[in-house]
Amino acid sequence: MSTSITDVRPDRAAAPPAEPVAAARGQHDDGTHGAVLARAVTSRRDQAVMYAILAVMAALWAFPLYAAIRKSLEVHGFDNYLSLFTDPVGDISIPRTYLNSLIVGLLHAVAVVVVSTSAGYAFSILRWPGRDLAFAVALLFLAIPAAAMIVPAYRINNELGLFNSYLGVALPEAAITIPFGVLLMRNFGRNLQPALFEAAGVDGAGHLRVFRSIFLPLCRPALINLSVLCFVWSLQDFMWPSIFLRDRGMQTAAQAVATLNTGLGASPTDIARYNASLVLLAIPAIVIVLFGMRHIIGGLSSGGTKE
Repeated sequence: MSTSITDVRPDRAAAPPAEPVAAARGQHDDGTHGAVLARAVTSRRDQAVMYAILAVMAALWAFPLYAAIRKSLEVHGFDNYLSLFTDPVGDISIPRTYLNSLIVGLLHAVAVVVVSTSAGYAFSILRWPGRDLAFAVALLFLAIPAAAMIVPAYRINNELGLFNSYLGVALPEAAITIPFGVLLMRNFGRNLQPALFEAAGVDGAGHLRVFRSIFLPLCRPALINLSVLCFVWSLQDFMWPSIFLRDRGMQTAAQAVATLNTGLGASPTDIARYNASLVLLAIPAIVIVLFGMRHIIGGLSSGGTKE
């Protein structure tokens, strides 16, 4: 399928020349305003305040993890961690919960990436009647709470026989994440160089070729960012696995936290083992975020500026 130059380029108006804009703002600009603004942004006082706020926020976020680690090492030290593998509580296998969460997160990420990249290409590169209205409608789904989708998702999974299946959990999660993914990929696509798509149109490349050879490689940072976020959100999700996964062998890490809480007693040893389980079940999300931090920051900041 061939495409023309006019329908395979970002809908972006050309930037006005810098000289007329500067002239409109004033012919006698000696740079004083810019110098004052630079000093205000980079002043030591403002930097000290900014770092102090960041330090306070970091301490607030890190304190629960510190408290869990400290509690987990009480009584028997690192033996509390080893006992969770050698003597599982309530038949909960920590490695198995890791695997279950990984499978659900993978299905979730694949579904979101496939739909979001296709929609992002259509909303940012192609030009078609009603595009902006369709994008606005897609953004409306960001306002729908997850609780409002419980009954429809329950009936759909019941009709399709997806109870006690990884797909039955991944699809509702993907339905909630896709509007955000579409917004992210659309904003990223609008910042790509139009000349690349115009050249592809001149060469007679079809939409599939442009999407596969130009759009996807250039969107790699946003794709990694979206995939990492999907994994992290799946690891933290408790509602959908609790509704659709009734087999204890398919419990995810978030479900295992609640199960271990009810399976352990109130003795100091059990409290230490429970905190050890919290630390173990939080490790996958922490590792994923640490490895994908650069792409998360770059992906979320994409679309915030125009070249």
